[in-house]
Parts: sequence; C-alpha cells; structure tokens
Amino acid sequence: MTSSVRLAIAGLLLATLCWSGNALVARAFAGEIPPFALSFWRWLLALLLLLPFVIGPLLRHRAELRAAGWRLLVLAGLGIAAYNSLLYSAAQSTAAINITLVNTCLPLMTFIGAGLLLGEWPAPRAWWGLAVAALGLLVLISQGSWTSLTGLAFNPGDLIMLLAVADWALYSLLLRRWAHYLLPIPALALLGVLMLLGVPLILPFYLYELSQGAHFVASPGNLAAIGYTAVFASLLAYLAWNHGVRVVGAAKAALSNYLMPVFTAILGWLLLGEGLQGYHWLGAALIFAGLLLGSQRAPSR
Repeated sequence: MTSSVRLAIAGLLLATLCWSGNALVARAFAGEIPPFALSFWRWLLALLLLLPFVIGPLLRHRAELRAAGWRLLVLAGLGIAAYNSLLYSAAQSTAAINITLVNTCLPLMTFIGAGLLLGEWPAPRAWWGLAVAALGLLVLISQGSWTSLTGLAFNPGDLIMLLAVADWALYSLLLRRWAHYLLPIPALALLGVLMLLGVPLILPFYLYELSQGAHFVASPGNLAAIGYTAVFASLLAYLAWNHGVRVVGAAKAALSNYLMPVFTAILGWLLLGEGLQGYHWLGAALIFAGLLLGSQRAPSR
C-alpha cells in the first residue's frame, strides 16, 4: 500500500468520524439549538469560510455554471438545504446511533433508485438484499417490539431520518445523471455554488421557526456546536472525502460509511451515555447483510 493510498484511507476515516460526530452534535444539542437554526448557521458559517477560496474559480467557470443552470438549484435544495435540516429534525426524537444506522440504507437505496432514474436495474439477488435490509430497518425503527411495529408506533425521528436518506440518495443519483453538466466545474467551486444557493433555501424555514418561538442562546457551547458542524462536518469532511474518492475510487470510499454506526456508538457511549441495545445489534446485522447481498454484482456470463 503506497503512502498516497494510506493518506486517502485516513482521509475517508476522518470524514466518516466527522459525520458521526455531526449526528452526536445534532442529538446532544437537540434541546438547545432548533434544527433549522443549526442547519442555517452551519452552512452560512461554512460558506463564509469557503467563499474567499472559491470566488476566483466561480468567476472563471461562469459559462459552465450557466450551462448547469436550474440543476444546481435542485442539487442545492436536496444536498444542502433538505438533507441536513431533516437530519437535525430527526435528532429531536431519536438517538444518534439510530441516525447512523438508518443512514446505512443509503447505498442500497441509491442502488435501487438507479434502476428507476437511470435504467440500471439491479440483479435479482439485489431484491433479496433489499428485503433483508428492510427487515433490519423495521427492527431498528420498531426498537425490536413487534407490538409497536404492528401498531405503527414508530419513532418519528427514525422515519424523518429515512426521508433524509431518500433525499440524499436522490441527490447522489442526480449528480450522476447530470454529470455532463457538472464535471467541468471544479469540485470546490461546485460545493461553493451549492452553498450559495442552499443557504437562502433554508432561510424561510429558519424564519418560520423563529416566528414559532424557537430560538437558541449564543452560549459558548452552542457556538462551538455550530463551529464543529461548519468546520469539521462540512469543510474538512468534504475535502477529506473528495481526496479519498479521487485516490481509491467512489465504490471503495463508500464502504467507509459502514463505520459510521461504530464511530457513533463509541462516541455516544463516551459523550452522551447512549448504549447499544439488542435491537440495535439485530437491526444493524440485517441491514449490513442486506447491503452486502444487494450490492454484489451479478456474475458475468
């Protein structure tokens, strides 16, 4: 293994750790910072930090940005505004470990969505993988209680997080579908323009949240939480992730997502006192088994 590959793997682990910490911050400050406030200030601060480095590339690639047009607005709405706002809303009523466990459905959901949007239908074994992963998800969101499951007594936060995962899957699929328009734009400039478009999309929801009396105190702890999400979960994680993808490829990089529940469980135990229950282990095992089965390629003929 070369030093560049080792550095890329370290970057992927760092990105995964930062995003696991993001789930913990969302849960730990759920009673302190309203979800749209955290989403808005996170991305605004990240944008202000990034803007000096992307103004030049944005100006140089004006033609490419115009060609991408409305597609950038859709991507900003899905990847910047909606996903993180849904994740922080989910954290109001579910544990951090649940957020990352539900997030493990993302690769399989994206795989199935590719058939619907891109015409790339999975092999028959993928449907078995989907069924196994869905069973694990039901175990997770029902907290292992079949009575709760049959009574539709689901945790609202888990269902919101499932919606967030669907949102991110659609975002990822559209990135691929519109690659012809996006590839000429440098990665950092693309992130910058998505932030520029995404922050104003969050603002109306944040203002409505304020009108309902939801606000937070600018205490050192709250400001540190916003700073973490902006610097580590946004800028550092994205830069480390992008470098890892360039070196080892997107498919191998995606495998690091499976470590998010592990990192979150360890950090949650250390920082929040959240422990793993039996239904967590069972649900996670079924989800991982379904993902492994569903993501296997059909044997070549």
